[in-house]
Amino acid sequence: MKAIRRFAVRPALPERLAALETLVGNLRWVWHEPTRELFSEIAPGAWEHAQRDPTALFASVSQERLDELAADDGFVHRANALRDDLERYLTEPRWYQSLEGETPDSIAYFSPEYGITAALPQYSGGLGILAGDHLKSASDLGVPLVAVGLFYRSGYFSQSLSADGWQQERYPIVDPDGLPLSVLRHLDGTPVDVVLAMPDGRSLNSRVWTARVGRVTLLLLDTDVPENDADLCQVTDRLYGGGEEHRLRQELLLGIGGVRAIKQWCDLTGAAFPAVFHTNEGHAGFLGLERISDLVGAGLGFGEALEVVRGGAVFTTHTPVPAGIDRFDPALIRRYFSTDLLPGVEADEVLTLGQEEGGDGSLGAFNMAIMGFRLAQRANGVSRLHGEVSRRMFRSLWPGFDETDIPIGSITNGVHPATWTSPHLAEVAEHAWGTRDTTAVDWRDGAVSDETLWETKRRLRAELVHAARRRVEATWISQNPGGVVPEWVGQVLDPDVLTIGFARRVPTYKRLTLMLHDEERLRALLLDPERPIQIVVAGKSHPADDEGKRLIQQLVEFTSDPAVRSRIVFLPDYDMGMAKTLFPGTDVWLNNPLRPLEACGTSGMKAALNGSLNLSILDGWWNEFYDGANGWAIPTAAANVSPEERDRIEASSLYELLEHHIAPRFYDRDGGVPRQWLTSVRHSLATLSPALSADRMLREYVGALYRPASVAAARLSESGYRRARELAAWKQRVVSSWPRVGITHVESGGLDVTPQVGEMLRLRAYVDLGDLTPEDVRVELVYGSGSAEGELTEVSTLSLAPLAGSGPGRGAGSGGTVYGGELRLERSGNFGYTVRVVPHHPDVASDVEMGLVAVAQ
Repeated sequence: MKAIRRFAVRPALPERLAALETLVGNLRWVWHEPTRELFSEIAPGAWEHAQRDPTALFASVSQERLDELAADDGFVHRANALRDDLERYLTEPRWYQSLEGETPDSIAYFSPEYGITAALPQYSGGLGILAGDHLKSASDLGVPLVAVGLFYRSGYFSQSLSADGWQQERYPIVDPDGLPLSVLRHLDGTPVDVVLAMPDGRSLNSRVWTARVGRVTLLLLDTDVPENDADLCQVTDRLYGGGEEHRLRQELLLGIGGVRAIKQWCDLTGAAFPAVFHTNEGHAGFLGLERISDLVGAGLGFGEALEVVRGGAVFTTHTPVPAGIDRFDPALIRRYFSTDLLPGVEADEVLTLGQEEGGDGSLGAFNMAIMGFRLAQRANGVSRLHGEVSRRMFRSLWPGFDETDIPIGSITNGVHPATWTSPHLAEVAEHAWGTRDTTAVDWRDGAVSDETLWETKRRLRAELVHAARRRVEATWISQNPGGVVPEWVGQVLDPDVLTIGFARRVPTYKRLTLMLHDEERLRALLLDPERPIQIVVAGKSHPADDEGKRLIQQLVEFTSDPAVRSRIVFLPDYDMGMAKTLFPGTDVWLNNPLRPLEACGTSGMKAALNGSLNLSILDGWWNEFYDGANGWAIPTAAANVSPEERDRIEASSLYELLEHHIAPRFYDRDGGVPRQWLTSVRHSLATLSPALSADRMLREYVGALYRPASVAAARLSESGYRRARELAAWKQRVVSSWPRVGITHVESGGLDVTPQVGEMLRLRAYVDLGDLTPEDVRVELVYGSGSAEGELTEVSTLSLAPLAGSGPGRGAGSGGTVYGGELRLERSGNFGYTVRVVPHHPDVASDVEMGLVAVAQ
């Protein structure tokens, strides 16, 4: 007989253990090892069974055990000390509070998923893990972030394998009452209700769950409430599930509902309303429209409100391929915005912000990334290479400009060291240098012996082997209920064999099965009698991606061969819990995507923090951090070869590196220790750990994006939004006048017939400004290396100034506005130049922003 409802009954916490309530209630325990050690002592066996989740632990520990701990003065003292330490952490000034100059009092961060802990399964992959690490480092640095997401009742999905290796999905219901969450409530105790108007006259209601991530508050909107009809209750049912309208409802709730949740949270807590809004990927893009609606209600026009919103907005794109961007039917967008959803915002105005344009001027789908760029003055990709890819992808939004001009920068992702570094490695650092911060020490200075470092890595490898065997056994039992677990399961993997890890989502471009390209050669590597390798693989394919599932099935079929099953395993249901054993336990981290389709790829970063050497295609972060001594680069095939030939070439390179470079170095021992290998490990730890830290990433966001956005928003808002009104009017004037702007004549002089380095190029440009003034534009010399086709490369610019005595006019013959300047030729080789005119205004972040340019013909 099945229960109609289930819930956990927790024991009553003795008053002397009140500190535990505080410690459990703040998710700093996820990355604060002393607090986790305290929890583990409550009931060691139960702690592991609860997967190191204190909320689950307290649901299983007995009342007698808690009473026993309450009588233990030593335990109570340590619990109180950790609570006091947490209070100091939450209130003391940190890095952000030491900054000089203007800093925003509050920053809003929006993401569709958050990977903070396996105990809060609200993530699918790298985007969510990145968002979780963003919050953790913001907390550590004191950056005043408030974060917004959705609470998914079924999270992403739990993965299992059928007997033939086909991925199967389950969606276990997540009970928020069993999680470290609390409902945001009004002062009278009633839950805060965030409401959105639907096209059919109904309302979409949501409650708001709050989580404390150190100093950061995370707000999660949940539509599973009694006020909703059954179909609307399902809006937040699962991450990335459902059809087009279902996804649209989720993204409307995340963006529009998220801003409304922040407003109510600020009113209830007295917190400052955010000065900056950061959209992590396009899913939350509608947040800008809610802010515009508020400003229109305050008396601004749509265009004026747009300038205020743009000034304080940051947009981060994570997508290197157009297929990865959310698109919606314009008719669906029109239906949802032809309602009371956003007062003062018309459907046509929304469509203008996001609708794609074809080469023939036709309009296409509503593109969330395009809207993200148009609603934010500042945008970035998540690695240097991804910045280049993004500028190429979205170049059409700024017609007439070269890729290098496109205003999309890059801030390379980072990972949170305290979350992802093994406690064993942190203990080694603490013993040698007196700190558990492994990013703050130089692993090359000799404080840690080769023997100690090697023994630590073997211990981590052994833990991975033990965990892998448990998972293989659980998989076998699920596929063979009632059967006797065969002996070979206990012999899977070996803690003394070179261990390679590969774990990530399984879209086709990540090429899960590239390692199987030549199965016989792979078998030879796995079973080499002197220098064997072993491979641990994990990853989930999107439920709708049958091609990705086929790749998993193909790999699982290979691993089932009795000859190799002790050397290569696929571990189902990859999550943060598995990752924390997998990253430290590997010696080499493999990554072989199709270049340049990996935006960043933070799994390799986490492995590097644990002394694993990367073996990767030069894509994502590895493209900028590989130095020849911290791992290996898999050569990339030429772009003009067929996909089949490309895979053959790159797989062959992979095998070559493993057989002739990696395995020999790993097994070359001196006194039982691979000293040359450890030299690479030390170099990798010392040089990569600080650079790959999310603390570095956050500092860059603060300096390059958050502070400038805050200053811009303040300028545009001052004096009743005077500057925003002026900027909107200026843009309208420039757009209407631009067809008459042109460069009528360019004169140059000062050079010999054969120019030499050191000579001075003198230039005059006659510019017809139409109805504009010199203050409205910037005239620039654009110069660089000139190709045989006339294209400029390695481009630089030099501003030209209006010359005295020149004035407005029509063309060189009637005077025009004459601009001049000088450029010293600094290098030999091909040289080319042109002159261009672009709009210029002090309240515009980039002269490229408007997509307007006039170039000399």
